[in-house]
Amino acid sequence: MVDHPRRPAFLGPAAIDAVRGGGDPALREEAAQTTARLIVDGARGSDDEQVAARLVGLADEHGLEVLSSLWSDAPADSLAGALWRLFALRQWVHTDPVGAAREFEEGRRSAPVMEVVAGVGDPPGPDEVRSSVDAVLRGLARGDVPTTFERAAAFARVVAAGRAARAAQGLPPVSGSGSADRPGGPTESAVRLVRTAEQLESAARQVRLERFENASGPGQDDDGDAGGGPSGGAPRTGPPHGATDGPARG
Repeated sequence: MVDHPRRPAFLGPAAIDAVRGGGDPALREEAAQTTARLIVDGARGSDDEQVAARLVGLADEHGLEVLSSLWSDAPADSLAGALWRLFALRQWVHTDPVGAAREFEEGRRSAPVMEVVAGVGDPPGPDEVRSSVDAVLRGLARGDVPTTFERAAAFARVVAAGRAARAAQGLPPVSGSGSADRPGGPTESAVRLVRTAEQLESAARQVRLERFENASGPGQDDDGDAGGGPSGGAPRTGPPHGATDGPARG
């Protein structure tokens, strides 16, 4: 049998129609998870830099509002829910790289291990944090889904630590974080960001668990995926959760 190469699948007409229609929650959930799997599977293992660049710029191409409408209501530890948090985090950093760099700089003093996992350049200036979140998303194109989620979670934890530290010192919130306008202020905003990190870490564990189960089960293909299962180790859909108030929402 001819092994056809995987082709990258981004947001096609079916996904956009699901966003526009929006009536049936079950159909929306199916569209969210299916689209997320197609995106990850399509880009996985691609050596084409244009594919990786288009994946990283997905929110730029379609708009963060489209991704939010499609993915933000998905369970937090599902692939769609985790992708939404990744792109929301990237959008916030690209919107306010100076603020993100300040909070990361403050947070890395109390979270040195997480700083290493996040992989931001030293010193962490605006260009470094922008490049870092883009590099994290490129991990999806390499098929390294759990590590991608864990690096994003580490970045979020460091920023949350910095945001909380600034609040404890009585410093004003950095521009663009939106924490001053949220209930509870910057401290509560830092808590929400930690919750985002926990959800990304949970999604990473789901990926590894499913890959282990697929590798242990019958009907493996040459890539080690179980036949009939979702390739790329997409997390299973868990019980419904509310959408996280992640970085893009302050």
